Parts: sequence; structure tokens; C-alpha cells
Amino acid sequence: MRRTVTRSIAAVIATAAVVAAGVALSITHASAATGGVTGYATQNGGTTGGAGGATVKATTGTQINQALCNRASASTPITIQVEGTINHGNTSDVSGSSCDVGATLIDLKEVSNVTIVGVGSGAVFDQIGIHIRSSSNIILQNLTIKNVKKSGSPTSNGGDAIGMESGVRNVWADHLTLEASGGEAEGYDGLFDMKDDTKYVTLSYSILRNSERGGLIGSSETDTSNSFISYHHNLYQNLNSRVPLLRGGTAHVYNNHYVGIVESGINSRAGGKAKVDNNYFEDSKDVLGTFYTDERGTWQTSGNILDNVTWSSQGSENYPAGPAMASTTTVSIPYGYALDNASCVPQIVAKTAGANKGNQVSDGSCNAQTPSQNPTTPTTSPTTGPTDPGTTNPPGGANLAIGAGADGSSKASGTSFGNVVDGSMSTYWSPSGTTGRVSVKWGSAQTIDTVNIREAAGSEGNIDNWQVVNNATGAVLASGTGAGVITFTAVSTTKINFVITSASGTPRVAEFEAYA
Repeated sequence: MRRTVTRSIAAVIATAAVVAAGVALSITHASAATGGVTGYATQNGGTTGGAGGATVKATTGTQINQALCNRASASTPITIQVEGTINHGNTSDVSGSSCDVGATLIDLKEVSNVTIVGVGSGAVFDQIGIHIRSSSNIILQNLTIKNVKKSGSPTSNGGDAIGMESGVRNVWADHLTLEASGGEAEGYDGLFDMKDDTKYVTLSYSILRNSERGGLIGSSETDTSNSFISYHHNLYQNLNSRVPLLRGGTAHVYNNHYVGIVESGINSRAGGKAKVDNNYFEDSKDVLGTFYTDERGTWQTSGNILDNVTWSSQGSENYPAGPAMASTTTVSIPYGYALDNASCVPQIVAKTAGANKGNQVSDGSCNAQTPSQNPTTPTTSPTTGPTDPGTTNPPGGANLAIGAGADGSSKASGTSFGNVVDGSMSTYWSPSGTTGRVSVKWGSAQTIDTVNIREAAGSEGNIDNWQVVNNATGAVLASGTGAGVITFTAVSTTKINFVITSASGTPRVAEFEAYA
């Protein structure tokens, strides 16, 4: 028996693994690289995120903000590996010349070359959204973002799980789970919104569910500057509308599974053009058309399956594309892609879409596979120091820090900056919290290529993430986890900084040694 389309967005509609018999369609496009960036995010120079930069670990929102703010510049590449739950209780504002962050959201404002990826047991952003504005070359991967509100308490990001605006370019959002627990009346807004000249975005292998609004492209009928958005291999489940809402611009929508769309689906309006290929629409209403406006959009369709889809009658401000779903335009796609047969879309999306699925992708023939190399999840851990840095044998040569000056960002009661350059393991410096900076400085430039961070007895292993920074230029010379001997390309400088960005306990640096 067929299920009827429910009008209550509070009810959770389970995904059905419906696989109809059929022969795979011939593929006329070259296949994209397995596991790498896909869709329109490959255009305009491509999307690489933080590739080539430092990799840091964060378990709180504050540590994410610190990682952004401790970069040498707002464009210095960085990959932030997130594990655990990020919420209002562990997110605070941080100051820095390379960031403009806040305490109520994760704000990627006027930055570039950033990857935020969930690792380990997973990353959950609970009631706290990610806002991308005036930024470019951003990757978000393997994250769960849930219950972000614009009203009630707490509020974050205008109620959007992910929002983009103001000239954003090149964003790849991949293997995400974006969900709410109701609609606007309950305080929620969109799950994946773009406005004010946002271009070259891909949303892939993700789940959007249990919300009144999936996502929009353009905030009003006059905001038509947004374009070139790809949506593929996503699950849209138990949503009222906006999957997506397209105002102007071009979108490519393929190999998605739609289940329980209550009011309207892909809403192309105000001159929008949507290419809609090989999707599976199930137990849904008005899955394609122009709705809630007389300013109509267009679409090109092929290979889609309609399974218990109902259609309303055409009328003022209501122009459903069905039941025939005939094409009304043509759309040229500039990148290569492989189409799964629509009949297997429920199966392949169930295996691959969402966070904590191993970042599996389709091979283009209805089979799920783990990427052989994923650019956002390094196969090696961040740089680490020796197991017991407090007893590390120092490098050869003279320790240039002995007798030098020292300062820092803060110091705990009873500790001193000068303790890190006195040659004694019985004295130490600690920051006033669990993060901070300690520096060694000289009256004239010294050439340095190695430092040795030695933790005081009993505190070994407290330091988690760190950066070594050339104070003269702000350049990050090295980054990693732990402490001990750290090597880097030789620099000539009068001051070198050791910046602790996260710690599992109170850091106690007994000696900050420097060598040529």
C-alpha cells in the first residue's frame, strides 16, 4: 500500500530503499575524480580549502576560532579537524588580525583557504550555525549541524544551519547532516542558504531533513546574482519546501533522493534555470515548478523517477511542472560528472549521504566506494612531538635561547616568561588559561631552524595543538600536536613565538630552546 503524503513536518518519514529493475543510462560526461571536489565548485579555479597549510585539532568552538585567528593572514591555508560537540557553552569570541569571529556562531568572514572537517568519533554543531560571508575557497565536510534557531533560545546564524552571503565564491559542502526539529513557528529557518552574489557551490552526499525549509538561492525576487550551484547524491527528507528555491541563476540537481516533500520541491523562479537529472522523488507533492510567484523560472529534465508524487492544479502563483515534467529550457554543464540510474538512487544515497559514512561516494554505476584519497581528511595525523618531551635530548649546538628575553600573552600566578630561558627544568611558564603564547626574543636577528619545547615534570602531554610563528612576519613556521623538537625552514628573526591553541590540561613549559 502506498503511503500518503503527510502535511506534518514533525513526523519523521523513513527512507525506503526502493530499487527498480532497469538498465543503467549511458553516461555522456567524463567521470569526476573519485572522492574529490565535484560540480560547480570545480569551476572558477577550483576549491581546495586548506590544502597545503597547517592542520590543527579542535574540540570546542573557541578552538576553531583560535585556529582561524592564529593564522599569519586571513588567506593562510588551514585545515581544522573537529571532534566532539560544538555548542554555545564552549564557543567564545577570539581576537586576531586574521579573523572576525564571534561567540554565537562559527563565522568565516573575509577569509579564504579553509577546511573544517569532522574526524574521529564525529563533529556535531549543536544549535550553532556556520556563516560564510565575503569568503572564498571553503570546504566543509563530515559535519552534523542541528537545531539552529533564529528565535527562542539560544539563537545562532539567523536560524540557518549553513548560510552564505556577500560575494562568496567556491564552497564545497560534502557529507553533511543538516537537520532541524520543526519550522519557522518553532524558531528555525533554512538548512543551506545562499544570497547576495554567491557562486560556484557544491552540496554533495548530504542529508537535509525535518525542517520547514531546505535552502534558498537568492533572498528575494531581486536577489538574482547567485548562480552555479550543484546538488547531488543528497537526501531531502520530511521538508516542506525549498529543495532548493532558486531565484535567478543556474543550478544542477542530480541523483538526489526526495522523500516526504510536503508543499513544493525544486522551485525555479525569477528567471532561474535548473537542470534536473536522474533524481528519485518519493511520497511527495509538486516536486518541480514555479511556486508562490508569477515570476517564473525554467528547467531541463531527464531520467527522473516519480514514485507516489501528487500534483496541484496550475493557478495564479502556482505553476507545477508535472505530471509530465517536460523541459522548458536547456542548460549546458561545464564540468564532467557520472549519472547513477535513478532507480538505484535511494540505495546509493542511503549508503553514502550524511556525516559519519566514511565519506563514501558513488562510482557512477550505483556502487558505493571509499575514496582512495580524500583531500580533506589527511591519511597522517598532524605533526607530533616525542612521547616524553620533558626528557627529550636537545639538538646539537648551542641553545640560543639561554640569556635571551622572553614575553607572552599571559602567565599564571607563580610562573614567569623568563623561566623558559633560564636553563632549569624546575621552573616553568603557564598561561592564565589552557591556551596562550610564550616567545623568545633577541636584540639582534638570529637564524633559527629548530626549537625544543620541554614540558615540566608531571605535565607531559598536556599540550595538544600548537603553532611556531615568526613574530617578525606572522608566518606559521610549523604546527602540530604535542611538544618536543620542532624543525622548520631556517629563518632570520628577532622573536619567535610558541602558540598553544588547545590543551588537555594546564600547559607547563619549562624550557623554550632555540637552535640554528
